Amino acid sequence: MKTAIRSTTAGLVCLLLAGLSIAQTPALTRTLVTKADVAIPNREAVVARVEVAPGGVAGWHTHPGEEISYVLEGEGTLLIAGQPPRKVASGEAFVIPGGTVHNAVNNGVVTLKLVGVYVVEKGQALATPAQTPPQ
Repeated sequence: MKTAIRSTTAGLVCLLLAGLSIAQTPALTRTLVTKADVAIPNREAVVARVEVAPGGVAGWHTHPGEEISYVLEGEGTLLIAGQPPRKVASGEAFVIPGGTVHNAVNNGVVTLKLVGVYVVEKGQALATPAQTPPQ
């Protein structure tokens, strides 16, 4: 019985980790904490721990819904298409509207750690790579 439970648990962990590898760069990792339905039809909330390595770049991308993030540790620069660069640091938060092309750069010497909450369309990739916008 214990072997069956371990096998099932190991299988679920493998499936979870496989789903997290989508749209990540070597400098960026997103670790799924939880996801659940919300009151908006065809939407779900996804909560993730996001980390950008020192000197790393997340890469230009979009989300199929809003991103609400809180910076736990570190500092970086948030780049949003059509806006001036914005410095963010521990204790600060930001909101990025759905479909907005954006990027993050870790200018610091420690890992930039965020809690990211995404309210996104069900069945869509959490992040999709995007072209660098014109400046």
